Amino acid sequence: MNKKMALGLVAAGLLSAGVSSVAVAHQAGDFIFRAGAVVVAPNESSPVVADVAEFGVDNNMQIGLNFGYMLTDNWGVELLAATPFSHEVSLGALGKIAETKHLPPTLVAQYYFGDAQSKLRPYVGVGVNFTNFFDNDFTQEAKDLGLDNLSLTNSWGLAAQVGLDYNINKAWLVNASIWYADISTDVNFTAGGAALSVDTDINPWVYMVSVGYKF
Repeated sequence: MNKKMALGLVAAGLLSAGVSSVAVAHQAGDFIFRAGAVVVAPNESSPVVADVAEFGVDNNMQIGLNFGYMLTDNWGVELLAATPFSHEVSLGALGKIAETKHLPPTLVAQYYFGDAQSKLRPYVGVGVNFTNFFDNDFTQEAKDLGLDNLSLTNSWGLAAQVGLDYNINKAWLVNASIWYADISTDVNFTAGGAALSVDTDINPWVYMVSVGYKF
């Protein structure tokens, strides 16, 4: 192999490496779609209900989806969505008394650390959450105790996140992220025919691991 050919191959290799290092990164104009497992872990609190206990709300895991767009190499926006979450509501020694479902779409503005050549892109975000509660109902055992007509008001609140993307190649990445959402709702119901309303904070931590695709 002559020197010119060798130098040509080296130059081509370096050029290829440079192109590929840029191609694997997040950069302005990229759309990012992520899908994976997401767990909502409520950090709930409420006044003592009917002199028994505070409401308790269990964790739930669903399929998480988020959609991002890179405005610049470092700034982006992202919408978090998921299949509906389902939670059991408990009340002290009475145990499970109700079930509820909700959808919590959350929109955040994000800042990505590093630059357009970085495979590893940690980021932070802040934005707003809207939570829609539906399919609220007491168990038959709770109805037998005189509880009925359950409804939960929808919620608007602040949200924040931290996350980490690892770019496998120019199209695929893996992600882990943690969210916190300010979710408060009025739990309305009747007890023995009397109307009651209990201001309840859900304020969940949300954990997600996912695979992403950029285009």
